[in-house]
Amino acid sequence: VQLQASGGGLVQAGGYLRLSCAASGSTFRINVMGWYRQAPGKQRELVASITSGGRTNYADSVKGRFTISRDSAKRMMYLQMNSVKPEDTGVYYCNGWGTGEFWGRGTQVTVSS
Repeated sequence: VQLQASGGGLVQAGGYLRLSCAASGSTFRINVMGWYRQAPGKQRELVASITSGGRTNYADSVKGRFTISRDSAKRMMYLQMNSVKPEDTGVYYCNGWGTGEFWGRGTQVTVSS
C-alpha cells in the first residue's frame, strides 16, 4: 500500500486548506484511514480518522473546524481544514490501518498569525 498526501501550504489564520491523500496498491488491506500531524518539537498526534463505514473521530482541538472524508471508489481521503489556527501548523501525514499499518510522506501546513 502506498499513500501520498498533498495539498499543504501556507495559509493565514482563519483561512482554509484542503488536504488529499491518494492510496494505491493493495488498498483492500485498509479499514481505517486517518490524518496525523507533527508540530516541531512535539509528538505525532491523531487529527482525525474515518472507517470504511464512514464513522469519524476527531481530536478535540479540531472538532467543528476540520472535516475528514473518504472516497473509496477513487481511493482518496480528504481533510477539509477551516478556521485554521497557528497551532495547526505541522507536517500532516495520512495513515492507513487494517491488515497492516501504512504511512505516507507528509505534507507541510503552515498557518501564519
